[in-house]
Amino acid sequence: MRQIVLDTETTGLEVEAGHRIIEIGCVELVDRRVTKNCFHHYINPQRSIDEGAEQVHGISLEFLSGKPVFGDIQEAFLDFVTGSELIIHNAAFDLGFLDKELALGSANPVRMEEICGVLDTLALARSKYPGQRNSLDALCNRLGVDNSSRDQHGALLDAELLAEVYLHLSGGQASLVLNASTSGPSKHQHKLAPKNKQLRVIMPSDKELADHSAYLSDLHETADQGCLWTELDKNSE
Repeated sequence: MRQIVLDTETTGLEVEAGHRIIEIGCVELVDRRVTKNCFHHYINPQRSIDEGAEQVHGISLEFLSGKPVFGDIQEAFLDFVTGSELIIHNAAFDLGFLDKELALGSANPVRMEEICGVLDTLALARSKYPGQRNSLDALCNRLGVDNSSRDQHGALLDAELLAEVYLHLSGGQASLVLNASTSGPSKHQHKLAPKNKQLRVIMPSDKELADHSAYLSDLHETADQGCLWTELDKNSE
């Protein structure tokens, strides 16, 4: 199964007000393992950036002045994501901006949900931790994901962090390689205990064994069909 963890940065919060995408970051998961295949671009929005938005992501219009417009990277982006399941935190926000960009760049635009499945990790987190803060930073802190390098928002870094958060939320993962740009271990890599580490085994006391045996005997006498564990003990003798 191929999944794409996706994040965007924008010129402002409201797509209806004409705000645009200025950065896209995507990290690929194949069979719940992060690959080194990623998609990352800064984009010239051809409009101003709200001051509040720039304080969040630190991306200036001057920095973006020589970057491609969305139409220049649209085909490569669609090739990368089509047919995958997108994993997005607060998916409605990013999908709204992506659908708007696709509408501006094509006479026959497609919507993201027509070409990809979508999983919203914010909805997943709210179902697992109702009534708690479920921002990306809050989830990183709760799940032990190292977000110390996240001084400001960044689409690729946030996609890397979200990939690890998603794997924790949805059942855990043995090994992560989240720095797609290098061949060495990522600073976000999740480390397991050594395979040869001996686990401590605590044996029951004589009293605990006697109490357990008495409980099974009572259960065998009162249950309509007896006690399965008692029958298994008899058959093993």
